[in-house]
Amino acid sequence: MAATGTTSETATIADASILPLLRVIAKKQFVLLVRYPLNTLSRFLTMLIFFLVVFFGGRAVAGPAITESLDGIIVGFFLFTLAITGYAGLAWNVTREAQWGTLERLFMSPYGFGTVMAVKAVVNVCLSFLWATALLLVMMPVTGRWLSIDVVTVVPLAALTIASVIGIGFCFAGLALVYKRLENLFQLVQFGFVPLIAAPVWSYEWLKLLPLAHGSFLTRVAMSEGVRLWEFPASELAVLTAVSAAYLAAGYYCFVLASRKARREGLLGHY
Repeated sequence: MAATGTTSETATIADASILPLLRVIAKKQFVLLVRYPLNTLSRFLTMLIFFLVVFFGGRAVAGPAITESLDGIIVGFFLFTLAITGYAGLAWNVTREAQWGTLERLFMSPYGFGTVMAVKAVVNVCLSFLWATALLLVMMPVTGRWLSIDVVTVVPLAALTIASVIGIGFCFAGLALVYKRLENLFQLVQFGFVPLIAAPVWSYEWLKLLPLAHGSFLTRVAMSEGVRLWEFPASELAVLTAVSAAYLAAGYYCFVLASRKARREGLLGHY
């Protein structure tokens, strides 16, 4: 009878909607943003000041020549904000949960630790779009350059572009489960996103296999030249989808292996 009850309970949990979990995690992220407004504001100002230094510094040094690459700079910052928010969110989530002592509770969730982290990744992606859109709405009037923002085109391209970065985020979240403190490594990896976003995929086809590179190029074309999603060659979209899915799957697989190792060696309660 006990076995029957356990089976019934497991089936109930498996059939339960994931919406309550999504709602709770989204509410938690929102509360953290609102409860620490100075930290939230300084985070946005850091990105904005970084852009202003690049824009005004580049215009002082290169003069009118920077106008030719202005579209790429704006789109590059838009994608960079998306990437670091999505990537760092997962890695920092694990580190903070370990610091707060709540990591083991996540492992005991009836949804499963992997599902909880996957939902956290979805919420982080949604938040990254809010951050990047807010920055984009400031960058365009500051520079006087207004780009084409076709939501039907930009959102799918940007989502596919950062999917590969989410895979990297899963990988580093797994490393954080095992090695705990990796803050310096997290920040070092973020700088690696800059050359990937600016990679000349139109000259070197193999660069399309790197994370961010191909999606960055397609998003830049869509926003600067107004190309619609269905006007891109199907082969280009297929390559972007395949590469993004491969990085996402590989990153999640590494995360699962690392979480098993941390659980097997009793590292979850340590920090």
